[in-house]
Order: sequence, then structure tokens, then C-alpha cells
Amino acid sequence: MMMGNSLERNQTSLAVRSLSILLLLAVILSPFGLTTSSWAFQDEAAPAGEAPAAANEAAPAAEPAGEAPAAGDDAAPAGNAPAAAQESFLAWMIRASGFFGLILLLLSFLMVALIMANVLSIRRDNLMPPDLIGAFEEKINNKDYQGAYELAKSDDSFVARVLAAGLSKLNQGYSEAVEGMQEVGEDENMAMEHKLSYLALIGAIAPMIGLMGTVYGMILSFQTIANSATSPKPSELADGISTALFTTLEGLTVAIPAMIFYSLLRNRVARFSLEVGMISESLMNRFSSSSK
Repeated sequence: MMMGNSLERNQTSLAVRSLSILLLLAVILSPFGLTTSSWAFQDEAAPAGEAPAAANEAAPAAEPAGEAPAAGDDAAPAGNAPAAAQESFLAWMIRASGFFGLILLLLSFLMVALIMANVLSIRRDNLMPPDLIGAFEEKINNKDYQGAYELAKSDDSFVARVLAAGLSKLNQGYSEAVEGMQEVGEDENMAMEHKLSYLALIGAIAPMIGLMGTVYGMILSFQTIANSATSPKPSELADGISTALFTTLEGLTVAIPAMIFYSLLRNRVARFSLEVGMISESLMNRFSSSSK
């Protein structure tokens, strides 16, 4: 009973930590917490030679020639100033991330699906149903060995498969029954860890995809510098740099929760596998002593 209460507390604690991490992920990816007016992009200014020419045409003929450019400089910003085009942070992130962002978005959906599937399947009620254990123990106490075997065979839980494997080899000896239970237990443990390995794979490749986007963005920036006859403006380098930074951020945002949940769920699998072994061995010991 104390072990069951401890496991229930561990499950509650894991659920709280899982919810907290998912909320943190949602806050990081949500555009609503960011101001959309702080990211504005202005068009390039008109060539320097056009403003004085337009000013010379509009200037009065009686004025001295040296005053015309000054008047043109005052008139050009008032009449020809381009309107600033505002872009939201989310639109900027999507545009800058490009193909790498799409891959990481799909990986994030797959990661959430794997986390939910494993959290729902790796539960004590699924692996060790209390009703099954109680019914199995009752049949052993009543010396209904065939009924105990059929009960374990008809159930699909972890402990039921282990008990069914042990009962099927009990006629060969108790040591062979224990060995059969251990083989099935290792097989079930490996199957659950195999499902968790996909989370580890996502946690490993997501930063690599982000790093690839980082290298690609820096290549774009250096290409702009190489193709520019003069020193490029910061706005011309912003696209490549934003691609590099956004893909790095998105890769880490996907990888960190994947590795956290992989470690937590793997420890949970190891704990439940140990408890299944203890319960099944205890039940088989009672069965062996009652059959003598």
C-alpha cells in the first residue's frame, strides 16, 4: 500500500511537471505576448541624386543656386517619405524560419503526440491493474489454478503477460517459470523503451536541424556582403541573421522538452518494471507454496 501511494504521488508530480513544461513551451511560441509594433521594416530610401534634382525643378528661379539643394532636402522627406511597413513577430518568425521552421514545427507536433501517448500508456493502472492482481490472488487462494491462468492469459497488461508466461512453464519447474517471467518482462521493458527512443531521437536531431538553419542564414548574410559593391546596410543582413537565430531557437525549443520527458518516462518505465517483477514473483511464490 505504501508503494502504491508513493507511485501515485510520483504520477501526480510527473503530471504537474509535464503540464508546466507544455505551458512554458506555449508561452515561448505564442506571439500574443510580444508587441507587434516594435518590429518595423522601412523601405530603402531614394537615391541621393534624385532629391536635389527634384528640388531644383521646384525651386524659384530668382533664388540663388546654392540654396536650392537645401530647400530640396527639406521638401523630400515631407513629400516622398515611404510609409513604414509593420510586420508581426509571428509573421517575421515564419518568413525567416522557412523550410527549416516547417520541419521543426512538424517535429514539435510529433513530439507532443509521443509524449501524450507514452504518458497515457505508462501508468500503473495499465501495467498493473489492481483488479486483476486481486482476482488472480483470490483464485490462487481458492486453488483455482486453471482459472488463474485463463485470467492472466485473457488480460493484456504487463503483469498479466508476465504471470501467464510463468504459469505456462510452471509444469517444467519453478526455476523455468521464473526464467520465463524474466524473459517476458525484459521483452515488455524493451518494447516500452523502444517507444520512448523516438523522443530521444527528436531531442538529438532537432538541434542539428536548427544548426543547419543557422549555417544557412549566415551563408545568406555573407552572400549579401560579397555581392554588395559598398558596405551593406544592417537591414540587408537582417534576413540571414534572423534565419540563423530563429532556427537555433526553434531547434532548442523542440529538443529540450523532448529530452526532459524522455528521461522522466524512462525512469518511470524502470520503476514500474521493477514493481511488476516484485509483484509477479510474490504471486508465483504463493502459487508454488500452495501447489506443494
